[in-house]
Amino acid sequence: MIAIIKYNAGNIRSVQNALNRLGYESIITDDKTEILNASKVIFPGVGEASSAMQYLEEKGLDDVIRSIKKPMLGICLGLQLMCEYSEEGNTQCLGIFNTQVKKFPPKEKVPHIGWNNFTEVKSALFKDIKVTDDMYYVHSYYAENNPQSIATCDYILPFATAMQHDNFYATQFHPEKSADVGTQLLKNFLEL
Repeated sequence: MIAIIKYNAGNIRSVQNALNRLGYESIITDDKTEILNASKVIFPGVGEASSAMQYLEEKGLDDVIRSIKKPMLGICLGLQLMCEYSEEGNTQCLGIFNTQVKKFPPKEKVPHIGWNNFTEVKSALFKDIKVTDDMYYVHSYYAENNPQSIATCDYILPFATAMQHDNFYATQFHPEKSADVGTQLLKNFLEL
């Protein structure tokens, strides 16, 4: 069973619907045992960093997430919360990825909304996905590039649009909203 972490962040049902289309069963849960016993874990979200971290800490899910040994995929806010720190709400995050989340400078339209491709990709997560493929983004904050980056995007400046550390994966873009190429990425994750 795939566990989708419930933590009062939006867009969780879209992820569950994408998994259903791929033929996978999932549960939306904040139950620690269900999360730890899942074969895969997805940590999606649209929302604000400080209130999301507060919810995770109140429920004890921050320590649960850090202790997951199965493949886990963070999406959008999920990626940002897996970093060390976010400028959004001056938030100490989970510290899985050794980078910080910063607000885009106002040189272009912020938030970054729409389709964008990559400047590089690596990792089995991107099997059958090319740098010219577009993914869908909605975000005002970005993770700085770092040694754990497995894909880079350039909007205003280059940023880590996907990262990996051990069994932890994360994407800034929304694969569940990125048509066939997003479906391919979710399929790749589910087959890890």
